[in-house]
Amino acid sequence: MEMDPLTSTLIVAAVILFVYRYLWRGSSYFEELGIPHERSIPILGNMAPIVFHRVFSAEHFQRAYNRFKHAKYFGFHNFTAPVIIVRDPDLVSSIAIKNFDNFTDHRGFVDGDLDPLMGKNLFALCGDEWREMRKILSPAFTSAKMKTMYKLIAECADRFTEHIAMESKGAKIYDTKDAFGRYTTDVIATTNFGIAVDSMKDRDNEFFVFARDTLNFSAIRTLKMLLGRNFPTLSRLFRIRIFSNASRRYFTGVIGEAVRTRKEKGIHRPDMIELMMESRDSNGRELTIDEMAIQAFLFFLGGYDTTSRFLCFAAHVIAVNPDVQAKLRAEIEEVARRTNGQPTYDAIKDMAYMDAVLNETNRLYSAPAFLDRVCVKEFELPPATPDSKPCVIKPGAIVWFLPFSMHRDPNYFPDPLKFDPTRFMGRDVPQNVYIPFGLGPRVCIGNRFALMETKIVFYYLLLRCELEPCAKTTIPMRFDKSIFLPTPETGFWVQIKTRKTAPVSRANGVVTEKAF
Repeated sequence: MEMDPLTSTLIVAAVILFVYRYLWRGSSYFEELGIPHERSIPILGNMAPIVFHRVFSAEHFQRAYNRFKHAKYFGFHNFTAPVIIVRDPDLVSSIAIKNFDNFTDHRGFVDGDLDPLMGKNLFALCGDEWREMRKILSPAFTSAKMKTMYKLIAECADRFTEHIAMESKGAKIYDTKDAFGRYTTDVIATTNFGIAVDSMKDRDNEFFVFARDTLNFSAIRTLKMLLGRNFPTLSRLFRIRIFSNASRRYFTGVIGEAVRTRKEKGIHRPDMIELMMESRDSNGRELTIDEMAIQAFLFFLGGYDTTSRFLCFAAHVIAVNPDVQAKLRAEIEEVARRTNGQPTYDAIKDMAYMDAVLNETNRLYSAPAFLDRVCVKEFELPPATPDSKPCVIKPGAIVWFLPFSMHRDPNYFPDPLKFDPTRFMGRDVPQNVYIPFGLGPRVCIGNRFALMETKIVFYYLLLRCELEPCAKTTIPMRFDKSIFLPTPETGFWVQIKTRKTAPVSRANGVVTEKAF
């Protein structure tokens, strides 16, 4: 059936109006505010190079960052959403710390009712709900709590690295994303859920298989997140979830069983579940099993993917920089001698060169391409350039900071592509230009935990083994353009070789010297 010309014209006009009204209504946003900005195209905005895998996401944002060197901030279209990208460190501090009450929230990835695991966790919560949950969870990440959990983490690191050393007598090439994913899974299992798991020995245990199959950020999952964040109406219409209901049921079942067992048997353990069981909101209400599961899932996600990715990059830089490895091992062996093979929490925490190596790794390979804040109260930004005027942004405006770009800015880090741990030795690096975990009240709640489990595993690993690049190692570093999070083009590959004679410094205090 053919349509008459008038009907066809009306349909075309309606489509054009729809695109303009709902998909391109923000195109004049920056002109109206007088903000310098990137030229963009309808619907895709400035994201086309990322969508079509022509460039790695963080490097694409960095190119825009470098084009506006003389501006405190500039405009960028994240698909149809106008975003103000802040370059000036003082303005970053103003927004994230001094004027936090004007920028309390993150922009969500999904509908919280449709996908609670991703939409109702601490990262996604807004306003008073976020404040309440942060108050409940913060005590789990104090120095005292870290000290309490140290032995559990050390036992996981000891067991994991001993397994690696036994496997690597004649040198073995490892997919470190898989290997470190097993280690971080074991750590999260014991410190958060009271579950003893050995994922190197029991390679198909249920806990690890769930993490591997559910938590990897593939290209498809990245696409779902982009759709949820930038086209929420479309995402809700097609009921797009980042994590399935089956994942939610599994995880809720794990938490529910742990809570029931502890209540029935009177078990008390210094971990996340115990803390949440004891917690109350400001009205005295206990957390439900669903609420516990949602928050615990966030730490499971962070522990499995984000922390293991950090460990992989640390292994990479240690392997390709033998001078760094030698100096780090010397510090480790000194700690082993000083503590008689029983490295304490304080001894590990005070390893200055280890800190510097990990800080420099975080500088070069920050996981987040951007950190976002949503304006919740009207706010006046200073002039973007010397010849412009202040501008007032309204609630709903989106602001980004770019850790990857700031960390590679030669104004703050000379020769920025060089791996140089001495940048963090004996000097103060401004907190508003080094932001791998964010800053202000919304800083990553688990950053100290992640650093502790990283330091202790490299203590044991380098005591027992040598790390070397192999044919599969990406040198020089080039990022996979199809994955939003930093990932080498060829994946994470390192050769590990057991040292011929290495001190075996065990978490239980038994010290020997063993020839492998």
